[in-house]
Amino acid sequence: MQERKALVQEICQILEDKKAEDIEVFNLIGTDYFVDFVVITTALIDRHALALLDALKKPLKEKGESFYHIDDENPDWIVADLGDIIVHIFTENQRKKFNLEEFLQKLLKEKESVNV
Repeated sequence: MQERKALVQEICQILEDKKAEDIEVFNLIGTDYFVDFVVITTALIDRHALALLDALKKPLKEKGESFYHIDDENPDWIVADLGDIIVHIFTENQRKKFNLEEFLQKLLKEKESVNV
């Protein structure tokens, strides 16, 4: 698990280095969600979102990471599936519109209430 946490940190560092904004990480281990970690970030514009995706692909593939699926048809919301880690790259308007953070926060609160 430490290895995956280190990978999440590396993903965040790559995104930060490429000027991604408002990077948030959700550790969903122990919840009913289908992945362990979700990374959400904001791109300045749709082309920036595609550039952020490209910035992630090369170094992670070189480390042997697999991108099981990439949904980049709409560059306003790109999803990269690395198995137990999902990366969402939004433009600002799309991020506000879908507000995934609220949904993920509810999952975390449910986990906390079960563990009490």
